[in-house]
Amino acid sequence: MADVPSPGGRGTAHIPGTRTPEQPGAAPATAGTAGHRPAAGPGTAPSGSAAPQGTAAPQGTAAPQGTGAPRAPRGVPGWLWSLPPVAALALVFLYPLALVVQQSFSPENGGGAFDAYASVFRSHSFREALGTTVWLAAGATVGCLVLGFVLALIIAFVPFPGAKAVAKFIDVFLSFPSFLITLALLFIYGTVGMANGLWTDVSGSAEGPFHFLTTPWGVLLAEITYFTPFVVRPLLAAFSQLDTAQLEVASSLGAKPARIIRRVILPEALPALAAGGSLVLVMCLNEFGIVLFTGAKDVTTLPMLVYGKAILESDYSAACVVAVVNIAISVGLFGLYRVVSKRAGA
Repeated sequence: MADVPSPGGRGTAHIPGTRTPEQPGAAPATAGTAGHRPAAGPGTAPSGSAAPQGTAAPQGTAAPQGTGAPRAPRGVPGWLWSLPPVAALALVFLYPLALVVQQSFSPENGGGAFDAYASVFRSHSFREALGTTVWLAAGATVGCLVLGFVLALIIAFVPFPGAKAVAKFIDVFLSFPSFLITLALLFIYGTVGMANGLWTDVSGSAEGPFHFLTTPWGVLLAEITYFTPFVVRPLLAAFSQLDTAQLEVASSLGAKPARIIRRVILPEALPALAAGGSLVLVMCLNEFGIVLFTGAKDVTTLPMLVYGKAILESDYSAACVVAVVNIAISVGLFGLYRVVSKRAGA
């Protein structure tokens, strides 16, 4: 581009098709770079130029018709995906359970629908089994709560070598079958166990003094031994979330260990205690292996009564009635356990 003097000496005139010289201090214009195009106002494209492809429309403007994203095809309804597991559950579990309930209302010897229930509820064996089941479950739950709380306190707050190994062993202990613990107790305190053997060797007597395993107290001891880790595990998880600064502040203020446990640790442990205790109560109500392997002939619980009615007496209607009662109690307590666990955040 060339500049020629304008008529009258007023500046220079621009000749079309030529290049204008750059002003001093101005940035050099480079062809093809966007940095030297005229600045566009907000939401407007440069005059005479099209907006680059693939860029979103300015905010506040409507998108061009026909350029919206294509809708995804409608998939399979969600309830159809739940049909296979529900059908499998109904076939494996609900159908046998429905047969048990139906059999309880259909006595083999005829009669009304509730005749079997009336006959079972009037029997002394059912009332005794129900009372034994309730007090054994309640006693085992209380024992597990007390023993589990003490063990969890020692593992969590008393430093000793092997504390982590003990905590891991508790996790493994949860996978043991209940009859295995009962057999271990029989090897120690049974009629021909180690304790009675040592007693007879030392004293020379014909038999030892330890015969409590065949009594309700032996069943209670076996259940407490087996179910205590089910309380320790949630307590250790709760103690791991406890702020140790609270314990240090309470100790610095002169609080005794018993007061710290009562005022600081116990309130934090109550949800875990409630959840663990509810679970132990449900499991003790349905425990069969411990009672069977202890050989306690005078201890009859609801599961043992179902076994006796069905296998020994072949009274299937009465066995189904007892089973329905046991299921109703267990489901009610399991609902309580779920509510407590939800509130405890378990």
